[in-house]
Amino acid sequence: MASGNRISDGAAVGGCQVTAQPAPAMFRLLVPLLFVLALIFPVQAQSGRRRSEQKRTPSPIDTTKAPTSSAKTSGQNSGTTPEKKPAPKAPGSEIDPAEVLSISSNLVPVPASVFDTRGLAVTDLKLEDFELKVDGEVKQISQLSRSESPVRMAMLFDNSGSLLASRDLEKQAAKRFFSHVLRPFDQAAIYSVSTEYYLAQPLTSDVRRLEQTIESFGRPEGGTALFDAIVEAANYLRPNPGRKVIVIVSDGADTISRLDFETTMQRVLREDCEVYVVQTGLYTSANVRDLAAEKRMEAITSLTGGAVHLPREPGDLEEAFIQIAADLAQQYVLSYYATEERRDGRYHTIALSVKTRKGTRVRSRHGFYAPRA
Repeated sequence: MASGNRISDGAAVGGCQVTAQPAPAMFRLLVPLLFVLALIFPVQAQSGRRRSEQKRTPSPIDTTKAPTSSAKTSGQNSGTTPEKKPAPKAPGSEIDPAEVLSISSNLVPVPASVFDTRGLAVTDLKLEDFELKVDGEVKQISQLSRSESPVRMAMLFDNSGSLLASRDLEKQAAKRFFSHVLRPFDQAAIYSVSTEYYLAQPLTSDVRRLEQTIESFGRPEGGTALFDAIVEAANYLRPNPGRKVIVIVSDGADTISRLDFETTMQRVLREDCEVYVVQTGLYTSANVRDLAAEKRMEAITSLTGGAVHLPREPGDLEEAFIQIAADLAQQYVLSYYATEERRDGRYHTIALSVKTRKGTRVRSRHGFYAPRA
């Protein structure tokens, strides 16, 4: 029985005579096959074009450094961005900052001033002339340099009410001190100390700015937070390279600090600071002078390798500053690397001497706090 929509042989369609020819068997088989191929090829072509586009367009993470060929292959096969791994450091390559900190924290600088029997500075010594003992044991000195190492200095200028006498002379002597001691690669800062202390001039090598800061200080008044100011200055100098020096222009009396003297000493020693004192007051009578303050200033300068100067009259002020400037210019700076067993956070004594010349006197720090491991 024929289908209802089949065209019969010789039937008229739209007024035209159409003669149907029987389709060969091969043609009937090719039609479905061509239809399937037509669907497959466009998809494959589109997929290939997308892969090509991905290959040409770099990932944002690769803009700084091209990945290796193996990384490219891995990324394309997995469909994920290859993870960048740090390459191993070659000998002589850049050192990790953490390693630098670990090494430098073991270094114990020992600034030293050496004098002969007449009190004159000895300036021609070599590394082999010195002997260093730590806790009584002889230790190797790793290096020796002279005063060419930079100085980072903080001057603590007492602006309390106890220093009204000879005020103008103190200011003039302090101003001239900077012109004597500062070299182009040195820097100094100034703190004002009274009831409150503050950084009046940050570190600078501009002598004129330092002089202007001293000149700007008004009439002294109030109490003296000297110990607190000393610790603040030591903390301020901590990150700086070179020799760290604190110069105190004061009568040494402290009236309102939160910190006691023992804590102040520990903080200064931990920060490797030398302390020099120009102890003003200009009194000749022991009944008027603050003897306890003098002893404290002698202790802090002796343990840190500095010196205390006691001007007895106004004319001695400038001489005191000149001596400090000369001391810093003639120093030796020895370096000792604390070994691992010394990294216990404790205080260790230092004894430095000149073993090749009899009668010489060495002024240096008496100890150091080892860094904690």
